[in-house]
Amino acid sequence: MQRATNKMRKGEDYIGIAVTFLCHDGNGNFLFNKRGVNCRDENGRWDHGSGAMELGDTIEDTLRKEVSEEYCTDILEYESLGYRDVHREHNGKKTHWIGIDFKVLVDRSKVKNGEPHKLDEIGWFTLDNLPEPLQSQVPTFLKLYKDKI
Repeated sequence: MQRATNKMRKGEDYIGIAVTFLCHDGNGNFLFNKRGVNCRDENGRWDHGSGAMELGDTIEDTLRKEVSEEYCTDILEYESLGYRDVHREHNGKKTHWIGIDFKVLVDRSKVKNGEPHKLDEIGWFTLDNLPEPLQSQVPTFLKLYKDKI
């Protein structure tokens, strides 16, 4: 039997599951990152943070791991916001992800860019003064959860 040489791709060949998070400092400031050239897509756009789930990890494991990896800090507390079906197009292919969304409290003094090879910069912003351009899903996220964030 011949083995397939192409690796199946999350979100393209099957539905991907991502844990997404909006970190805040408890004082109305929210943490965003500018996606660099080594991110999967939407390079140069500002995003709030996410990571794909891996087989065997729980949602909470993924949330804690991704916040730690991206922002070098622990979670003080978190709140589940809900989930979204995310349909987009990437390199001419339709993609489908399930976003499991969280609001996450972190200690602002401990935050730093944990993935400088992927994230060009990070910064704190208020919701009425967000950086541009935003990643395509950020406006949907903010509108959907406006009463919870």
